Amino acid sequence: MSKQNTDEAAQPSHSRAAVAAVGTDTQGLAQDVGVASEQAAMATVGEGHEESGFRIFPAFDSHHPPAQELVDDCVHCGFCLPMCPTYVLWGEEMDSPRGRVYLMNEALEGEPLTDSMVRHWDLCLGCLSCVTACPSGVQYGRLLESTRQQVERRYPRAWHDRLFRGLIFSLFPYPSRLRLVSSVLGPYQKYRLNRVAHRSGLLRLLPAPLQAMEALMPDLKLGVWRKPIPPVTPARGVRRARVGMLTGCVQRAFFGQVNAATVRVLAAEGGEVIAPPAQGCCGALSVHAGREEEALRFARRTIDTFEAADVEYVILNSAGCGSTMKEYDYLLRDDPEYAERAREFVKKVRDVNEFIQEMGPIATRHPLPVTVAYHDACHLAHGQGIRKQPRAGLAAIPGLQLREIRESEICCGSAGIYNLVEPQPAAELGQRKARHVLATGADLLVASNPGCTVQIAASLQRAGQDLPMAHPIEVIDASIRGESVQSLLRRKGPRQAG
Repeated sequence: MSKQNTDEAAQPSHSRAAVAAVGTDTQGLAQDVGVASEQAAMATVGEGHEESGFRIFPAFDSHHPPAQELVDDCVHCGFCLPMCPTYVLWGEEMDSPRGRVYLMNEALEGEPLTDSMVRHWDLCLGCLSCVTACPSGVQYGRLLESTRQQVERRYPRAWHDRLFRGLIFSLFPYPSRLRLVSSVLGPYQKYRLNRVAHRSGLLRLLPAPLQAMEALMPDLKLGVWRKPIPPVTPARGVRRARVGMLTGCVQRAFFGQVNAATVRVLAAEGGEVIAPPAQGCCGALSVHAGREEEALRFARRTIDTFEAADVEYVILNSAGCGSTMKEYDYLLRDDPEYAERAREFVKKVRDVNEFIQEMGPIATRHPLPVTVAYHDACHLAHGQGIRKQPRAGLAAIPGLQLREIRESEICCGSAGIYNLVEPQPAAELGQRKARHVLATGADLLVASNPGCTVQIAASLQRAGQDLPMAHPIEVIDASIRGESVQSLLRRKGPRQAG
């Protein structure tokens, strides 16, 4: 028997099945399970979380509980286990997808909603890796969203948890508020007060979620967000399409250079780019956190905005936003005014990597002799099934070498607001991802989601390592413009400034 066959035979049956389902090799899956530190593993039993003691009957109300027919699709085969980040950390059945589906079924069959149930659902990152692996086609994402909406309506969270979540959602979906925060906190980094706070131990006096928020703060270069994207950017040469562009919330406030690169590349590929100034949040964070009414409000406004712009496509450069906007038809299925409009809208939504490959790239690529590690953002790879397109875009650049990251199917721990509300397991996953990124020996890390970029950068910094980072569209932009490799490698990661 060959060494490859021997290695494959040594893998558990569910790992081999997941490999076949995903279409990767075993390096894409977790290589060890249940090895997280004791501190992070205690998260699964609720350490540090006040229990309400409530037993809520019925567990779910009548407004869109998890659909029984979707729950019944799960045959508990276990193919999802080596793909699930929390199962990989702790080896705990109730912190696996099939365990969480089992709890949903228990609730549907009459069990009360308890602290323990909510804790296991809260610990899910919603990364959707299980959806990729599942041979039965379980729509876990929809089950989780329905469950979280029930939890947010019915479960009495501790006051400090409610306060912190309220703070998050009073800031992150609003770019203007994020800009105000960046103008206040910019001097905190500029004058290196952050170093003083770390060395003095003052930060350790803060609650863990606020410590996590500070640790994940991107480089607040004053002025980056002050360069707004023009409302209209003409195509270079013959116009091939009229496209709308979502500028995002975090992307707009902290990663303006990604938006600028996106506009330049789209224009170079023959796109007339429309960036409506009145656009707001797409609702992705709200959807993932179970804040249904808020998400619906954001979705309706987004549809209104891009309908008025009269575009053929709506282009995204953030994986989480794209995954949510492609599900607007499901989100708005009950709305008589928007249901049909949402169905038409989702037909136009494209990730920028997807759009470029679909249209066929025409702009000349100049050489960039650089070694790149590409990170699969979960809501791009698992949520949208987009893996080949970003790699194809990078591989088309002369001189660029692409390296794969071990355990590419496992989440980095960002997951929307997860690394803020569950900082310990998020940090464990981030450190795991950082180790695999460094093992590639790449000169540059490339990722398609701002949350992933910030999470991995913070994890690298905790390990005492620096690595330049970029969005795939920034690398393509540098190649089209004929920039030097040094111009890319001089770009500090979002946590490496100061």
